[in-house]
Amino acid sequence: MPPRSVSALRRLRLVSAPEAISFLLLLVCSVLKRTTDFNAVPVMGAVHGVLFVIYVLFWLDAWKQVKWPLGTSALYFVLSVLPTGGFFADRMLRREEEAGVIAARARLETPSGTQEA
Repeated sequence: MPPRSVSALRRLRLVSAPEAISFLLLLVCSVLKRTTDFNAVPVMGAVHGVLFVIYVLFWLDAWKQVKWPLGTSALYFVLSVLPTGGFFADRMLRREEEAGVIAARARLETPSGTQEA
């Protein structure tokens, strides 16, 4: 996996957990707004909105760089709209990122005129 693909995965992974946390906090704020006088929905809505837009932009970049199949890219998008989906996306992206780093290191360690058995 090229270094640009690994960095695209890393960016997406780093925003997935904060986006999921902001979504959960927005849900809590929505409940509190209806049950108490506490209203932080406008603030949390804005924070979550910004994080979601960043997630979508990084998702599009990762889709372009990694060249995911349609099913994989759709899965990562669906996980972004589920309340705890960002945590699952983070875990899956971490595995994919680690695999890409391992593959890149293996390419660097393999001499370029030889073939592996």
